[in-house]
Order: sequence, then structure tokens, then C-alpha cells
Amino acid sequence: MTRRLHRFFLFGLIVLFSARLHAQTVIESAFSPDDRAEALILKVIDSSKENLRLAAYAFTSPPVMKSLLAAKKRGVDVKIVVDEKGNRSKASKAAMNLMVNANIPLRTVSKYRIHHDKYIVVDGRHVETGSFNYSKSAARHNSENVVVIWNDPVIAKRYLKHWESRWNQGTDWKSEY
Repeated sequence: MTRRLHRFFLFGLIVLFSARLHAQTVIESAFSPDDRAEALILKVIDSSKENLRLAAYAFTSPPVMKSLLAAKKRGVDVKIVVDEKGNRSKASKAAMNLMVNANIPLRTVSKYRIHHDKYIVVDGRHVETGSFNYSKSAARHNSENVVVIWNDPVIAKRYLKHWESRWNQGTDWKSEY
């Protein structure tokens, strides 16, 4: 009996220890233009291994586009949903064309006055969110914030559910060239 109890106790310790070894939720933050907000966003994108879902109001940032393209080349399933009205500029259309031409599905949402979401969900575990528009202005000129919630599948699931609802409301972007 004591041997059985000892094994049960040992098994319990292993389970508890394993749970502690499982990645704990970590929160990081950064600000722009002077506190590396864009670098934190790129870190999130670069951490993706399986899938990445991005929701954006403005979408013109060359570094973000470059990281998304690199993720796609690594085999990450990347999909993007953006505001339709907020992406009518030449720069926005060029960014959207670049994504679609690289076989990254992108949809525009026009159902709302503005689709003002700004977040990324990576691998169903990590979420980047905040005021930061994915634009050069957000990185260099605006006062913006970025918060990353690492290793929280519960929060990620909530964001994914929201993202999927916007994706389903969107219209596929067709490349203009």
C-alpha cells in the first residue's frame, strides 16, 4: 500500500511540476515612437510557427509586411482582415496587393463605420494588441502602445473568435496588378 501511495504521490508531483514547466503567461509592453513598439510587433510575427491572424485598421508598414512575408515563406498560415475605408490610399493598396500576390489571403471589412481593430493572434496562444496601427506613422510619429500577451490560449481564443467574425464579414481583396 505504501509503495502504491508513494507512486501516486510521485505521479502527482510530476504532474504539478510539468504544469509549472508549461509556459506561463507573460505580458510585454512597448510604446512609440521612442520605445520599440514596432520591434515588439515584429518579434510577435517572427515567433509564429503555425498560424497568424492579423486584424488592422491601417496597413502600410514595410517592416510588418516583410515579417508577414517571411512568416508565409516559413510555412505559417497567414491571414489578414483590414478596414475597407481606411485602406484606400495608394500605399495601402500596394501593401494589400503585395500580400495577396504572395498568396496571403486578405479581406476588407466595410460593415462598420470603421473597423478599428489592431491585433495579431499567433499559434492560438499569443496576442499582440494596442493602439498601434501597422503603419510608418505609428512607428515613427504617433504616440502609440503595444501589449503582448504570451502563452494565454484562453485570451487568444477570444481574439480568434472575434477575428473569425470579422473575416466572415469581409470581402476578398483582389490584387489590382
